[in-house]
Amino acid sequence: MSRPEHIAPPEIFYGDDEARKYTDNSRITAIQAEMAYRALELLNLTEGPKYLLDIGCGSGLSGEILEEEGHIWVGMDISPSMLDIANEREVEGDLFLQDAGQGLGFRPGTFDGCISISVLQWLCNADKTINRPKARLQRFFSTLYASLNKGARAIFQFYPENDDQIELITDTATKCGFEGGLLVDYPNSKKAKKYYLCLFAGAQTGMKNSMPRALGEDGELHPDEARSIQFEKRRASTKRRKDRKSIKGKDWINKKKKIARERGDKVVANDSKFTGRKRKVRF
Repeated sequence: MSRPEHIAPPEIFYGDDEARKYTDNSRITAIQAEMAYRALELLNLTEGPKYLLDIGCGSGLSGEILEEEGHIWVGMDISPSMLDIANEREVEGDLFLQDAGQGLGFRPGTFDGCISISVLQWLCNADKTINRPKARLQRFFSTLYASLNKGARAIFQFYPENDDQIELITDTATKCGFEGGLLVDYPNSKKAKKYYLCLFAGAQTGMKNSMPRALGEDGELHPDEARSIQFEKRRASTKRRKDRKSIKGKDWINKKKKIARERGDKVVANDSKFTGRKRKVRF
């Protein structure tokens, strides 16, 4: 299956139809919400409402999570169709039509944190002759660094195409002043494996930055996988019970009748061709 960024630029790929399908798909919205909650957890914010930036906000699915947690947010996206749907849904955040590869135009120290879900890999794609991935990443990370408060975090969930892409992204972010690195949740899972780039815009006074712990490092399963395994076990157990042959067949009945006759303490029915026959279900 082709990756979306190989099919068309994001502003074209996410046209009216695709933007609507993306937003109305219950499975996609559930996954988006899960990743947004995880990104918010990795931000490690202090108590109280914060001013956050959502890069590639789309139709506002991640922004709604920020709202639920009591934060104020600003969203930016390159797709006009996605932003139109966000306006239809009446999200609370301020929305901007902006190509992240052209840099951010916010004042220095504006935001207390930044999240981005499934966006970063798009900046690595040279979908136009004027687009040079390294230059676009450098412009993006340098302006993002300036727009964050000292010690703020930026969390990017993304789908890297290969190791070279990961190296390009992390090296460019480091050269622009960020600290941090790559975190991989559920690294041994094919379905639940998720990549998060955790970046620190400097360090707060008297504090040292440290990478958060990845989920599933100790072999723990994603909740969905754990439920799936339990379901498969129950289904296999049910199948074994159905396939198991009954021990109370004709031979077993005849043996019991023989023992009863030898004891002579009760009347035993005569043997016939119907002995041990399975009765049909009648309603």
